[in-house]
Amino acid sequence: MGEICRKFAAGAAIAVAALLSAGPAEAAGASWVAPPSEQDVAAAVKAAETARAISFATSNFRQVGHGEPGRITVGHRGIPVYTLNPDFVAAKPGAPAGVLRAIAVTATAATGAKATLRAAPDRSAPTGWSVGNVLSGNDEETLSARLRPDSVLLNEPQINGWYDLGRDGVVLLQASLPQSPVGQFTPIADYEQQVHSRYADKLPGSDYQRGGGIGFKQTLQRDTGPAGSLTVGLIVFGSAVAAAGAFLLWRWTKRRISPK
Repeated sequence: MGEICRKFAAGAAIAVAALLSAGPAEAAGASWVAPPSEQDVAAAVKAAETARAISFATSNFRQVGHGEPGRITVGHRGIPVYTLNPDFVAAKPGAPAGVLRAIAVTATAATGAKATLRAAPDRSAPTGWSVGNVLSGNDEETLSARLRPDSVLLNEPQINGWYDLGRDGVVLLQASLPQSPVGQFTPIADYEQQVHSRYADKLPGSDYQRGGGIGFKQTLQRDTGPAGSLTVGLIVFGSAVAAAGAFLLWRWTKRRISPK
């Protein structure tokens, strides 16, 4: 079953709870992200070309544009998208800053409208990957063109933040609630300290979480039902931005819609 999708959300956080602290030396030694293989990227792109995936895109274009999209063309490029790693936020030594969330593929309607198909591992699918939802626009494609060589695209969902993540640090590309200037480079140790300061006290198991603090979860891959459901816990943002989050949630709900 599809779901309404957006790049800024509020909900309940799950999984990973830790109260570890780490200094800059430990953060600087963070492991690199685990990249998908070329075969996985190819399988994800193939999954985006299936009739099921095209039907998702069709529904999105109809709901966003209120009309028939005409012929839909699917791109041949798969863009790995990483999301902020709770272990990194908890300052676990060696934890990479991001974990793979999905592989994004752009779909284009005859009208020129864009949508992003998100593919994730699915053991029941012929290619081992399937598209579980679709998001309006092609932010991933646009932002990935701005990455430095050997960098990957990292999402900090609590602020709808998109970063260029390299082995040495991050560069903020855009955010709804920016915590640093767009285009500014932040060393990986400093970024670890920033997200630890923002979210570590709001991880599952914290007083904030037990007190019913506002948070959210995101689906990384699915292994039950048509596309499965393996979820990873992501960290709550904080009561200071709850009101702003609710407003942005309303805007993104109108923008990004998955078929039911």
